Amino acid sequence: MATPPSAVRALISTASTVPRLLQLHAHLLTSGRLASLGDALLRRLISLPSPHLHLPRAHRLLLSLPSPPLDLLNLLLPPLVASHDPAAAADLFLALRRGGLRPDSHTLPHVLKALARLAPGSLPLVASTHADAVKSGLACAVVYVPNALTAAYSACRQLARATQVFDEMSRRTVVSWNTALTACADNDRHDRCVGLFVEMVEAGFEPDQTTFVVMLSAAAELGNLALGKWAHGQVVARRLDMTLQLGTAAVNMYAKCGSVSYAMRLFERMTARNVWTWSAMIVGYSQNGMAREALELFERMKRASVAPNYVTFLGLLCACSHAGLVDEGRRFFREMQHVYGIRPMMSHYSAMVDVLGRNGRLQEAYDFVMDMPVKADPVVWRTLLSACQLHTSKDCIDIVDKVQSRLLELEPRRSGNYVIVANIYSDIGSWDKAAKARMLMREGGMKKMAGESSVEVGGHFQRFISGDESSPGFDMACRVLHELNINMRKWEPVDKLLLMRDADL
Repeated sequence: MATPPSAVRALISTASTVPRLLQLHAHLLTSGRLASLGDALLRRLISLPSPHLHLPRAHRLLLSLPSPPLDLLNLLLPPLVASHDPAAAADLFLALRRGGLRPDSHTLPHVLKALARLAPGSLPLVASTHADAVKSGLACAVVYVPNALTAAYSACRQLARATQVFDEMSRRTVVSWNTALTACADNDRHDRCVGLFVEMVEAGFEPDQTTFVVMLSAAAELGNLALGKWAHGQVVARRLDMTLQLGTAAVNMYAKCGSVSYAMRLFERMTARNVWTWSAMIVGYSQNGMAREALELFERMKRASVAPNYVTFLGLLCACSHAGLVDEGRRFFREMQHVYGIRPMMSHYSAMVDVLGRNGRLQEAYDFVMDMPVKADPVVWRTLLSACQLHTSKDCIDIVDKVQSRLLELEPRRSGNYVIVANIYSDIGSWDKAAKARMLMREGGMKKMAGESSVEVGGHFQRFISGDESSPGFDMACRVLHELNINMRKWEPVDKLLLMRDADL
């Protein structure tokens, strides 16, 4: 006599181990009941402790069901998206979609989150999912779908499309605005963040902690201390909780804007810190030429039992480069891999080349690049070329020739490489090679990029471009510089003995 379906369901609901569920799965297969009771088996499997361990089995089970209900897909997608293999979530969705399953407003946000994690190669799938959402009416039915679309396009480096989705939204939430702000920040349009924030407030939305995390990050990248202080002041004025993420963003902003002492005071006041907080402070010290402080803070970090990450070591290598600490740089690069198990990124290789090259170890730096387990990118080679320019001598001519050859292969149209090479050749008196480098520029129709600088005045940034005399106030600035030059020429050195005598009186 066959076991009643209600009894099988009861057995499934009380099963507490995977082996027991496998036995029940075998029973369903042999008895031909998988189609009617497979959904109960899958739900129980996902509900077991540590569901991520059972995801591959749950994935296969769902695909084996003849007509899996949509709510089962929606149940399995979130853990798959959060797993180490988000492609499994995308593949599962596509397989079921081809089988005729129609997604709903709960399905698409998770699918788009998986595609965002797979960016930028997932752009065609993001676009087709977008089209699917428009056809089904889900693109405007609920706010979660366009929010997820904005984030997915942003991850694919398609800011224009992300902005278009946001602009076409008929209804927005604070999350919608934060997603758009984050899209601008992630795509290096930090200036756009400021304007978008103003629009958000004018539209009557109340900014939250996430909003100000993005604003503080934008201020940090722009180097705009005034904007950063204002954003921090808004957090205080609105009495928002200083979360760990918000505090870390504030420390990062002050450090990157040069206010290192204030960043450190804020850092010390934080009741909780994570690896990103420590790394932000270490990088801040490094970027402001305070190498010893960066290294000492790293020792404190280790005593606090906080494991460093790739950003921590990037800051440490930067500190070693500026302070001429070659041995320490080698040690950190070695520790990163063999002690902490962090695989070096291209930025770490570039930083290590800078550690060696900036301190005149040009041949060692070149050998380091040649021994890299991955192919060096143009930034690594340019770092070495800049080191050759810093330590120009006839001894480095062979290295310059080799580096130039590599850069010509990787960046044949980048004029800056030719300019640096020509300047190096000129400095060592190799006029023929310098002329050849400039001739290659002319034949390729390349022009030297104009130098550019900026200064903040009254909260606004003024840009100055070499050779451009159209800037407002250019004539006045020239007159002031001319007067300063005249006054400096009139200055006469003061006798130190007279100064000492006056000090004694």
